Amino acid sequence: MPRVTRSHTVAHHLVQGGLTDLKLIEAAQKTDRPGLYREDGFSVRSYRAPDGTLLTVAGAYGPDWVMTRAEIRNRLQQPYIRYTVTDDAPGLADHEQLVRWATAEELQTRRRDAAARQAPLVALLIRQQHDQAAKDAGQSALF
Repeated sequence: MPRVTRSHTVAHHLVQGGLTDLKLIEAAQKTDRPGLYREDGFSVRSYRAPDGTLLTVAGAYGPDWVMTRAEIRNRLQQPYIRYTVTDDAPGLADHEQLVRWATAEELQTRRRDAAARQAPLVALLIRQQHDQAAKDAGQSALF
């Protein structure tokens, strides 16, 4: 069962990431089209999961709501924030995403994926350090 995810905490993380909180009321979030707003931003509301857990829905609004939606996902899935963002909750519109705390397994998978993405760069840096150490010691490659 997921942990309770409070909307004010999610909004705080998004504002800290530079997004604008439009503070729309729940009725407007459920009925308005995302492109009606002149300013790009987000709004959050509470969502009760089928098991009764309180989660958060984050909606993107404004002329470039698709990009704002991507920014919401990126910000909330940073390793130090530890949320999971999904699109698969019943009743969500295209501009909305369900936010919940990430599980330990999801966090481990993210760490493994990040390490795999960074492995070629890490290997290159180690090789460059080794080459520089050899050069500083007066050794150089013939080729």
